[in-house]
Amino acid sequence: MEREVGEAAALHARELPGPTRRHVSVLEVVRPALVLGSTQPDSHLDGAALRRAGVEAVRRRSGGGAVLLVPRGGVWVDVVLPRRDELWDDDVGRAGHWLGRAWRAALADLGAGEGEVHTGALVRGPWSALVCFAGVGPGEVCVGGRKLVGLSQRRSRAGARFQCLVLRRWDPCALLGLLALTDDERARAAAELAEVAAGLDHPSSEVVDALLAHLPLS
Repeated sequence: MEREVGEAAALHARELPGPTRRHVSVLEVVRPALVLGSTQPDSHLDGAALRRAGVEAVRRRSGGGAVLLVPRGGVWVDVVLPRRDELWDDDVGRAGHWLGRAWRAALADLGAGEGEVHTGALVRGPWSALVCFAGVGPGEVCVGGRKLVGLSQRRSRAGARFQCLVLRRWDPCALLGLLALTDDERARAAAELAEVAAGLDHPSSEVVDALLAHLPLS
């Protein structure tokens, strides 16, 4: 396991470690960044709003909508799994189910409630093309119908990197203010997204320790 602090762009650009083995990275950004999914167009960004807020725009190599990362705003954990590992699944949709189950157990230990691991196809919402936490993908965890653990993955010949995020507070307005929306669209999105996700206001160390207790890393 490693811990690393740095710019969001550099943290997202990291390659899979070699030789690939089971590996956990706990990552922390040093300044705010709006992270777009790999196929999300730049036209979704409001450049002027980003400059005013001092937020950099970053693109990750995994899919999904935008995520706003701020220092101490959540827990970002990357989990690397080698392709020949017994937990490996060639089916991209099933590949993260084991990790979702670990997160569900960790959340229960933290008193967050009875979580549910999403094992079906991607569930899209009206705003999920824009905002990551507006949809629910395979392996992600919801509590009380609200998404609490976001999960995306990058795959290579060597293995997969699962990128996990638990926010300390769900605030769609902060993210929406950085996207290229009209005032009416922004107000409608804020109202509709208020209940789709939730935060977990626990110290990062407690969340990481709870997850590590349920990861089959040996």
